[in-house]
Amino acid sequence: MPSRAITLTLPEETLNDLLKIDRDRSQAIVKLTKSALGKDESPRSMVEVVEMVADIGLLVVGPSALLRRIPFLHLVEVSAGRYLMALAPGNDVKSLEIAITDIVDDLPEREERERALLLELLGHLRKLRKKDRVSMAELLFVSLKQVGVIASTGILQIASF
Repeated sequence: MPSRAITLTLPEETLNDLLKIDRDRSQAIVKLTKSALGKDESPRSMVEVVEMVADIGLLVVGPSALLRRIPFLHLVEVSAGRYLMALAPGNDVKSLEIAITDIVDDLPEREERERALLLELLGHLRKLRKKDRVSMAELLFVSLKQVGVIASTGILQIASF
């Protein structure tokens, strides 16, 4: 695999942590990247239903540049390379399905990883919607920008599965 030299500035603690993963820090970064993207020896599904409480789950997806292009979809990182999907108010699962279908229809064949993720997600959404196993909930997001003394807040809808 081709490689090239780059320069990174990292906190000392991170540099020490990388040494715990591999004596060669560049190899440690490669290992962490592969793990975060699900390319390591024990690959995980790019789309998972994670149980939140008894019999209630949330869809969690891997990184996707194309999902980020959907204007009403917000990807909230919940762990390294794993994202919760939050829908802006006024949108629903059907809107998300249509948006993903449109992206897949226009996606070049060379985008294998993105296509696989989107098709897997689309499959989950369709199956859950057809079985009437999707409900909407709201999640409170708080802006960290200070406006005077009080921080502004916003609410995004999330789909729970």
